[in-house]
Amino acid sequence: MTTALAFGTGRATPTPTARQQWWVLSIRLIMPAIRSGEVLTSVLAPVVFTAGFYLPLQRIMALAGTGFSSYAQFMMPLVILQAIAFTAISAALRSATDAVSGLDRRFTSMPVGPLVPVAARMSGSLVRLCIALVTALICGHVIGFRFWGDTAHTVGFLAFALTTGIVLTFCADVVGTAIRSPESITQILGLPPLILGMLSTGLAPVGQYPHWIQPFVRNQPVSQFAAVLRASAGDSGGDATPVTSALVGPSLCWIAAALVICIPLAWRLSTRRDA
Repeated sequence: MTTALAFGTGRATPTPTARQQWWVLSIRLIMPAIRSGEVLTSVLAPVVFTAGFYLPLQRIMALAGTGFSSYAQFMMPLVILQAIAFTAISAALRSATDAVSGLDRRFTSMPVGPLVPVAARMSGSLVRLCIALVTALICGHVIGFRFWGDTAHTVGFLAFALTTGIVLTFCADVVGTAIRSPESITQILGLPPLILGMLSTGLAPVGQYPHWIQPFVRNQPVSQFAAVLRASAGDSGGDATPVTSALVGPSLCWIAAALVICIPLAWRLSTRRDA
């Protein structure tokens, strides 16, 4: 353990471990958000997404057909993914604010582990992510979404949703740190989830889109993630796609690619020293 001289005493004091530093910085982010009611946005967002998608479309899609017993069962993965996207944007705003305020620069001049600030921000984001996912599942239950698979499939659904949320939130944190502009984050990260969500199989089966755009709709990441979640949740009619390596593989490739890009970038941003 390294030591530092305590000011005015000339005595060496131990430098906190990386775990202690992470805990202190995590509390700094989590507790004010709870006291101020900021975490309520993680509750409201899934409610808005559920109402915004389900209420206008459920009668139309019931007539058009989705291949599932209910539109709630078909659409629920998109609500989960949009709640994740909202949490990711919040994480990017936080990291951009820390970067532009000079807080990250001060950390690099202190005996703080390079990735400790990132880990602390991710802890705060994880709390908001869990709240958003629980709220989304409650909203889904209200409109008729159910888990029809066995325990393994249900656990797989929850694990995949949480893993996807953590990875996307981490990537958004890196983007926010790199951009250093809270004002630009909403414009840069706000449109992609909206566009990908609207042009995905989260809202409608791929066959209901124009032929010329179907390859994009079928293969883009939101559609791939939604397919895994939908298959894991199952359906009362037994018509859900089986969970296979061919189904899950593309989603895992998207997640792996995001990590390959963002982990080195996070390290570089965390260790840079600005003039």
